Amino acid sequence: MATYPPRSGAPIPFKVIEEQEDHPSQPRLEDYDDFISTLPFEKGSVPSRKYQGFWYPEGFLPGAMAIQQRFKARPDDLFLVSFPKSGTTWLKALVFATMTRKQYPLARHPLLSLNPHDCVAYIEERFAIGQASKVEALPSPRILSTHMPYSLLQDSVAGSGCRIIYIARDPKDALVSFWHFTQKSSPKLNKIPFTEAFEAFCEGKFPFGPIWDHLLGWWRESLKRPEKVLFLKYEGLLEEPVANVKRLAEFVGCPFSEEEEEGGMVEEIVRLCSMESMKSLEVNKVRKHGPIYQFANSSFFRKGVKGDWRNHMSPEMARRLDVIIEEKLQGSGLTGWSSQA
Repeated sequence: MATYPPRSGAPIPFKVIEEQEDHPSQPRLEDYDDFISTLPFEKGSVPSRKYQGFWYPEGFLPGAMAIQQRFKARPDDLFLVSFPKSGTTWLKALVFATMTRKQYPLARHPLLSLNPHDCVAYIEERFAIGQASKVEALPSPRILSTHMPYSLLQDSVAGSGCRIIYIARDPKDALVSFWHFTQKSSPKLNKIPFTEAFEAFCEGKFPFGPIWDHLLGWWRESLKRPEKVLFLKYEGLLEEPVANVKRLAEFVGCPFSEEEEEGGMVEEIVRLCSMESMKSLEVNKVRKHGPIYQFANSSFFRKGVKGDWRNHMSPEMARRLDVIIEEKLQGSGLTGWSSQA
């Protein structure tokens, strides 16, 4: 792996810390196993347990519980939060490239030799495999990723002053993307028919679901604290990537200068992090990621489009899911994903 030394004032790839021997990993967390075994269970595509109202994958649940008990955010932390397959990988790449653009020339950027998930740590996974010390060893400012609902993470971030970016996607597309992801990935996951995944999703018995509660928790917090919680829609990022990357840069405190904008820096970052660019890189063709559920890096880059649900759902299925989502989000002000739009 190429060497990316710490640079003052900018995040470094988590991979740098992960490979350092002076911050050794501890054994996998087993403190919670007896308790977890008593929780309601769903086999599904990813075996999950119901914990504090959400269905959490068994492999990640010990990490989430450890974070609740042991982790406290720093004031300059930045959290990237999402329901799975809602633009997580793309958001990691865009934010990491934006915040490190002055430290790493884009022509030799870490994202050219590392997967975005190697750059930005997924904290439930890291805590679950005993790497809490490595997360703590990351120099500030840290970029950290999580799929935790707000109600589970709130005590860990409360009062810290940290910033949070939440990315949301049309639930229909998030479901389709997740189903494809599990079909070709870790042998620890179950390959199930799409109709079975659809039924579980509609019932809320889906990994990290119900999706409507996941969305609502972070949406409401963004309304309360817009200066600290930025709520993005994947579809908006697709339609206006340049404008939204500029918005991200402003939010995280490193806005683009007039000179950078005139020189095309924003467009260069968008190109670097595009689906086409990421898919073409050797690191995303041959390597794998994930110490708990191992995935080929290529599985993180399928289509990345809007409306792929039409290739998997009948109009009746789409309307059924739309009605559920609209009822669950009613009165919140969070709209815009109807199949009739």
